[in-house]
Amino acid sequence: MASVGPPVASTQPSPPSGITVLGTMPYAFMLPEIFCGTWVWILVAATSVSFQLEQGWVMYVSLSSCLISLLLLLGYILGFHKNTENWKVLDSMYHGITAILYMSAAVLQANVAIRSEFDVNSPLYYHLNCAASFFAFITTFLYILHSFRIYYH
Repeated sequence: MASVGPPVASTQPSPPSGITVLGTMPYAFMLPEIFCGTWVWILVAATSVSFQLEQGWVMYVSLSSCLISLLLLLGYILGFHKNTENWKVLDSMYHGITAILYMSAAVLQANVAIRSEFDVNSPLYYHLNCAASFFAFITTFLYILHSFRIYYH
C-alpha cells in the first residue's frame, strides 16, 4: 500500500522582479496609472484653482496616489515582493482604496468642470478642467482594473 504524503500547497507564482514586471498583468497597469495620475495633477495645477476645496482634494489624491504607486512600482522592480507573503493583499487593498478615492476626486473634478463652463475668466480653464476630469476617470478605471485583476489572479 502506498503511503499518501502531505498535500502539496498550491501557491500562485509571484511576479517577476526587475523591469520584466511591467510586462505582466496586472502590473502593466502601473505605468499608465502613474502617467494619467500625473496628468490630472498637472492639468488641475494649470487652472486658476477657483474651487479650492474640490480641486485641493483632487490634487491631494492624484499626487499622493502617484507617489505611492511609484514607490510600489520601485518595490516590485527591486524585488521586495519576494520577501513577504502578504504583498498581493497590500497591492489589492492599496489599489482598491485608491480607486475609491480617485472616483471621489473624479466626480468632484467633473463638478468643477461643469461649474467653470460659463466662467467669464477664461475658456481655457474650462478645457483644462474637462481634460483633468477625463484623465481622473481614466485613472480611476485603471486602478479598478488593477485591483480586481490582482484580487482574482
